[in-house]
Amino acid sequence: MLARRKLSVTELSERVGITMANISVLKNGKAKAIRFSTLEAICRELDCQPGDILEYQPEHIETVNLQ
Repeated sequence: MLARRKLSVTELSERVGITMANISVLKNGKAKAIRFSTLEAICRELDCQPGDILEYQPEHIETVNLQ
């Protein structure tokens, strides 16, 4: 969506009011959570819906082998 809107991470972070590091975490899919207010601000600036920028990925359950 950033590319479609011709916005940089820096510009989006300034418009939304969060750090470039946090935008990068979100952009790279490393975030564990997002505040609704942040999601709302990002969607407002990118003129999109949450489903346009979020994707559900179930967590992988790791097992420990105790042999």
